[in-house]
Amino acid sequence: MDLRPKDQLGRTKDRLSIYQQQLLPTLESSAAASNLIATKTPTPMSRDPITCHVLNTLSGTPAANLPVTLTLLSVPSSSQSPISFSATTDADGRVKNWTPATTASLTVPAVLSSLPTADSKTHWSVRFEVGPWYEAQGIESFWPEVEVKFTVKGRGREGEEGWRHYHVPVLLGPWNYSTYRGS
Repeated sequence: MDLRPKDQLGRTKDRLSIYQQQLLPTLESSAAASNLIATKTPTPMSRDPITCHVLNTLSGTPAANLPVTLTLLSVPSSSQSPISFSATTDADGRVKNWTPATTASLTVPAVLSSLPTADSKTHWSVRFEVGPWYEAQGIESFWPEVEVKFTVKGRGREGEEGWRHYHVPVLLGPWNYSTYRGS
């Protein structure tokens, strides 16, 4: 088949025109969809403002199914007992959300939101139940528990003034541990 350059150019333009006609409605509808997405109401936080991550340095793997307790140490004067939350690390060794340890329905974001100023400071403790966790694996541990105390400065919800995320990573072994302020 002998096509001259002029004929080839004409056919190419025709094909492009057909493609453009087919794609134009799709592009317009996706622009409308992205406008809907942009105006959608925000979803609840996928993680609490305080999270942790534990890696088992003995095996080089995440410390899955490790019981953890988060406690507010600087208890508001109106409360008699410490406010505590519990969790168990997931398969990746992480705690993203905490469950109230008592029947109170307070959440970590609610506690921080109730603080008087955007630069309020609270003192917290995160305790890892290391001894029973290693014992269940047939490993002797020097630590019955590992507790990390830290200060949280800020309040509120994500996106509001004073909000900050605090991540407490722990590298954990039966004879040692290390921690730092994560991001």
